[in-house]
Amino acid sequence: MLRQLLLSESDLRANGASPVPSGAFVLLSEEFPTISVQPDSQCGTAQVLRLDAQQWRAPGFDPFDWDEQVFGAASECRGGDCLAVHLTGSPREVLGATALEILTRYQGLVGRRNAASEGPLFDAILARHLSLHDFSKPLVVADYRHALDCWQWVLRLAPQADLALQAAALFHDVERLLSEPDVRVEHHASDYQAFKDSHAAHGADLACRLLTDVGVDEGTRERVRWLISRHERPEADLCLKLLNDADALSFFSLNASGFARYFPLEHTRRKVDYTLKRLSPSQRWRLARVRLAPRVRRLLEEALGAISLPSTYQESA
Repeated sequence: MLRQLLLSESDLRANGASPVPSGAFVLLSEEFPTISVQPDSQCGTAQVLRLDAQQWRAPGFDPFDWDEQVFGAASECRGGDCLAVHLTGSPREVLGATALEILTRYQGLVGRRNAASEGPLFDAILARHLSLHDFSKPLVVADYRHALDCWQWVLRLAPQADLALQAAALFHDVERLLSEPDVRVEHHASDYQAFKDSHAAHGADLACRLLTDVGVDEGTRERVRWLISRHERPEADLCLKLLNDADALSFFSLNASGFARYFPLEHTRRKVDYTLKRLSPSQRWRLARVRLAPRVRRLLEEALGAISLPSTYQESA
């Protein structure tokens, strides 16, 4: 699990005084309350991954290029050891903004929980979900990372999210493990919305059966079924809106780079437009704090029309 952000002593302090959280670091502490910001000398037994903020911020950078390095470092953690990211290469406030973008992309490694997801039942849910994935298949690996990321987005958007919403976030795309583990076919669908609705309906039934296996009560299972079956169509229900927002934000913050590499340009354009429409207007501000591959950013700005994404530290020279 990712637990620490390490900075040099000089980056943590201003004018020799004790550091006071400000700017991006305030938002970072609010969005990632389980991540501690520490001097690089206090990493303890954590495995340290050193990352260069200037590389992340370089024009033309695609965050997809860091994925195997970061996810690979996390997979090498053993026992009780945790992963710590040591970020260097920029002034303090720029490091804070960059750290927020990096943690957003790799938040699936954070494993944040709340009162509803602490304890043995959710441990069993996570274990059952993990067991479904064949990690020798790259598309399945991407689906697993997306599921964890969507779950973490739910907790960022709704820190008090209940068990049903968190389970729905984990299992919302479970149907894809049966229909598209080796090759994607969605771009061949003559009716894209019908294709997505079928995916949601079949996934809802499958998720309900899987949750039965680990002892989730019927009321929670049926709520999960309802949420997953409708998750491709935004509605007024608050939890369904949160699931749609989490899924959409996860696409842009994690999946979009790989999606654009895999699918033809026209389908990527359709996916960006489709996903943006699922995202609540009140949550669009978050897209300005997501590191986007250049081609994805262009398509997103095209979908937004006359509205351009605000400039972020990622574009600094």
